[in-house]
Amino acid sequence: MNNYYLLKKFLKYVSLNTIGMIGLSCYILADTFFVSGALGSNGIAALNFSISIYCIINGLGLMIGIGGATKYSILKSKNEDESANSIFSNTVIIGFVLGIILLTVGVFFATPISKLLGANGDTLTMTSDYLSTILCFSPFFIINNIMLAFIRNDKKPRLSMIAMLMGSFSNIVLDYVFMFPLSMGMFGAAFATGLAPIISLCILSLHFIRKNNSFKFIKCKIDIYNILNIFGLGLSSFITEVSSGIVLILFNLVILEISGIVGVAAYGIIANVALVVTSIFTGIAQGIQPLLSEGYGNDDAKLIKTVLKYAIYLSIGLATVIYVLTFILSRDIISIFNSENNIELITIANNGLRLYFIGFLFAGFNIITSAFLSSIEEMKSAFIISIMRGCIAIIPCLFIFKMILGINGVWLSFVFSEFITTMVAILFFIKIFKSRQY
Repeated sequence: MNNYYLLKKFLKYVSLNTIGMIGLSCYILADTFFVSGALGSNGIAALNFSISIYCIINGLGLMIGIGGATKYSILKSKNEDESANSIFSNTVIIGFVLGIILLTVGVFFATPISKLLGANGDTLTMTSDYLSTILCFSPFFIINNIMLAFIRNDKKPRLSMIAMLMGSFSNIVLDYVFMFPLSMGMFGAAFATGLAPIISLCILSLHFIRKNNSFKFIKCKIDIYNILNIFGLGLSSFITEVSSGIVLILFNLVILEISGIVGVAAYGIIANVALVVTSIFTGIAQGIQPLLSEGYGNDDAKLIKTVLKYAIYLSIGLATVIYVLTFILSRDIISIFNSENNIELITIANNGLRLYFIGFLFAGFNIITSAFLSSIEEMKSAFIISIMRGCIAIIPCLFIFKMILGINGVWLSFVFSEFITTMVAILFFIKIFKSRQY
């Protein structure tokens, strides 16, 4: 594969997946926009309490989907079609079972979970309504993530992108309809979000209707080894998403103590915009995964090294542009979600955006590094990178910087934790490139 053809293929996969992931991230962003207009700062705070659970649902879907699709690609490149179909079948079964478990949790435990997340008073009912509805749609979120990953790896990234965008667009339209003309409140926001993956799955079904699929569901035994392999390859994606949820919970509780509900609402704006930015780097990471897995399966060191180089250069360039734009447009971004024109919210969120988003100069590199390590079956190293940026680095930084700098320390804890993770990632690169001669 010459460099021109590889660059063309890289840009195709990365652009389609990035656009699709931005669309997918707009599920929650659309909720934030319409909730702010309909329910004010209390609504944004309630939504922010709920996002952590959405991160867990999405993380499970990504772990199973990306883990299964990565193993599928490696087996297909080795012409082991029967084993590849067995991986797909095991992935779907696992996803369905986990979705049903989460649905059950949503029916019986939404209110206790809302209290644990910090919701109280006016925010408790809204948080509980949102959580119970989202959890009931868990099977669809998880299966949608699985199908998106497999169809992308089945050389149809465009269909995956269209499905993600249509799901997101329908969510935006339904958010407006349910929350304003129909006045369905927080339940309406969650219901619109829950319908989005169903619409996405309907579009993805075209892959099977047109008989374009190279993979198929077959009758097979549930193989524990396959399950562990799927979980292992997708674990870094799961850790990335779930750790985001854990960090959201901790940030909410710390900010609630420092700045009250208005501070949580300000962080809600920052966190939701950050989700969109994170989705850009996740899109790059998911876009390079099929190419890296193909290169790994064929033992093509040149392909792996070239794709990785393209991804790192792109992530650094985008991170720089994103930070400059965020710094310049911070007040305009905040005004979109501040229907009450709350001055205190503007002050907290403006400073927060400008400090917090410095971290993306390192976060993009870390997300791509984790995806690279998973794609070449360096599961232990990928796990360490994910857990570093998700828990090991950011939690101590949060409490240390909070004591020294207050609310500014909360924002800077993200920056320093990502920087520390980058240093660890560089060490892994040096070790792997020496041992494998990439």
